[in-house]
Amino acid sequence: MESTTSEKILEKAQALVVAGGYNGFSYADISDAIGIRKASIHHHFPTKAELVAVVVDRYTQQAQGGLKSLSQQIPDPAAQLEAYLDYWQKCILDASQSFCVCAMLAGEMQMLPEAVASRVRAHFRNLAGWLTSVLKAGADQGKFQFSNLPEEEAQILMASVHGAMLSARALGDPTIFVAIVSPQLAKLRA
Repeated sequence: MESTTSEKILEKAQALVVAGGYNGFSYADISDAIGIRKASIHHHFPTKAELVAVVVDRYTQQAQGGLKSLSQQIPDPAAQLEAYLDYWQKCILDASQSFCVCAMLAGEMQMLPEAVASRVRAHFRNLAGWLTSVLKAGADQGKFQFSNLPEEEAQILMASVHGAMLSARALGDPTIFVAIVSPQLAKLRA
């Protein structure tokens, strides 16, 4: 099935956000990449803020679907956390998705239009909520132990994952991701 023009625009915009953030691309970049006029892009997405807000919504829905699937398919909280980390490890190693869209945008938070910034914050709240629930379930089952509140451990883990992405990108070495997040997971195991 051939993707629609708006889907092509969204896919390219997402790739450009991952590569350079909100301010790292223009409609001309999308136009050149997919071979349509800028006016056509404006027809689908009148402003860049609207375009990136839809990119974030789409990304967040995909992420929530993936996390829900992990929770449904893998009953063990420790295995859920491993699967989440393995997903990012694979994406970074094979360069299929080298960085979280929302993590990239978070670096520009002060410059983002509120319509985009609020969605980025919501993505992080959702992810932190999922991580907290997995950590709580694991602690209840005796699989995890930690000295902080589960909500704090979720924030630490989330920061470690996104920081590891940043380090892997900055140093051009995808194996750094694993070197940073593996000890975090080991530390949580009871």
